[in-house]
Amino acid sequence: MAVDLTMPVLVVDDYKTMVRIIRNLLKQLGFENVEDAADGQEALQKMRDAKQKFGLVISDWNMEPMTGYELLQKVRADESTKATPFIMVTAESKTENVIAAKKAGVNNYIVKPFNAGTLKAKMTAVIGDF
Repeated sequence: MAVDLTMPVLVVDDYKTMVRIIRNLLKQLGFENVEDAADGQEALQKMRDAKQKFGLVISDWNMEPMTGYELLQKVRADESTKATPFIMVTAESKTENVIAAKKAGVNNYIVKPFNAGTLKAKMTAVIGDF
């Protein structure tokens, strides 16, 4: 089954430039329905308030006051959001972070910097071909 390019994608990063970069990469890949949140708390609120479920969350790891890792844990603990595909983005490829994120239920992991090709490959692994 082909991925629905109109599905909402949530980009979570406290760095506005990074949000813009990921939004532009998603647009290049054909995704038009992109929302963003500046931190884990805002993202969680948007996920709970959303009229339709997000088809994918792409979240930075390092944010205040709620990190991407804490957001992932809360998303996985909530019945209404636990099945949401989740990709973690980080500047650090520390093995313990990757292991912690995997244990918490992350679907995939991207290390910065990355390009549209890397993003597409990681997304395809998580949500299927598009």
